Amino acid sequence: MNITTASLSERGARASNQDQVGEILGSRAACFIVCDGIAGLPGGDTAARLACESIVSRFNAEGHLSAQHVRQYVNDANQAIRIGQKTSPDYARMGTTLVGLFIDRDYQLAYCTHAGDSRLYLFRRGWLHHVTIDHSLVQQMKDAGHDTDGINNNLLYFALGMNDDGREASYSYLEPIEDGDAFLLCTDGFWHGVSEEQMQQTLHLVTTPQEWLTLMNQLIIKNNGDSQSRQDNYSALAVWIGSPHDTTLLHSPADAMQFLSSRD
Repeated sequence: MNITTASLSERGARASNQDQVGEILGSRAACFIVCDGIAGLPGGDTAARLACESIVSRFNAEGHLSAQHVRQYVNDANQAIRIGQKTSPDYARMGTTLVGLFIDRDYQLAYCTHAGDSRLYLFRRGWLHHVTIDHSLVQQMKDAGHDTDGINNNLLYFALGMNDDGREASYSYLEPIEDGDAFLLCTDGFWHGVSEEQMQQTLHLVTTPQEWLTLMNQLIIKNNGDSQSRQDNYSALAVWIGSPHDTTLLHSPADAMQFLSSRD
């Protein structure tokens, strides 16, 4: 099973970049991680780094995966943050979002985990599947059928380093992966800047994951416009399985013109 990847991580207009992106691609297993340190409190960048480094350094890329392995990697990452919180009073409340994709290459199985509002999307056979559900106040209100206009969509009820109530990260087992699957892991700064429709639209115009990220990055810059001064950090990691020719086929010249005209 051939796997190709590309990643980007941009500071935006912030003074520093609190995002972390990591990947391990072994002969039998692979993992892909994106973390976004929680802003507003000191240590977000440290929490993101600790979580990402913990998983990448412990990941066994030459063995088979299981749901228990994935859960242990995330628990170890959370524990690394907990230990870091004790090193300084300023870091006592630091935390980070996490989204992770773990693939067993022999059995062609995939596992997903996430905490917070970093997301995983799967594009399969031309359709977008929103794999993760945000751990946010806005998402809770939407699920309950309430109006979310005017609600701060950055308010999280869970992230790594915040589980005083015993809450854990979310885990899911994905259907066996297929040749042509395209995964996108990204932070909220990324998915706020490019719509899901635009994610699909750009996917139909490219032949590599790097081209895909490049086009979406151009859209993020354009979409921000006058709000560029408020742009958050944003990061993404694209993972393509096999040769997704059908997934990336352009639907029609009209689709291309619609996108290309948006870049003028």
